[in-house]
Amino acid sequence: MDSQRTDTLDDSEQDFIEITDRLDLHGFFPEQIPEIIEAFISNAEERGLTDLRVIHGKGRSRLKFEVLRCLKHDDRVLGFKDAPPSLGGWGATQIQLKSK
Repeated sequence: MDSQRTDTLDDSEQDFIEITDRLDLHGFFPEQIPEIIEAFISNAEERGLTDLRVIHGKGRSRLKFEVLRCLKHDDRVLGFKDAPPSLGGWGATQIQLKSK
């Protein structure tokens, strides 16, 4: 990655993000997480997805901290918890969105 990368997604990065029910945050900076989570949830809502998973990694993950902070303050989120071991355990967060 370029050392002069900004803390927001540029147009070329946005073109390569495929929207599914799973988001892998490896390779992103903590400062980017609010924007990414907002876009992820908005796109999931547009597609009618309510069960989501965010992979942020294990350890003392700043990415996980930022994800949880965003989810706590998002009115569209019904709940969230660590994923089961078969889906990443505490290295991933499962999210339940409110149904429309």
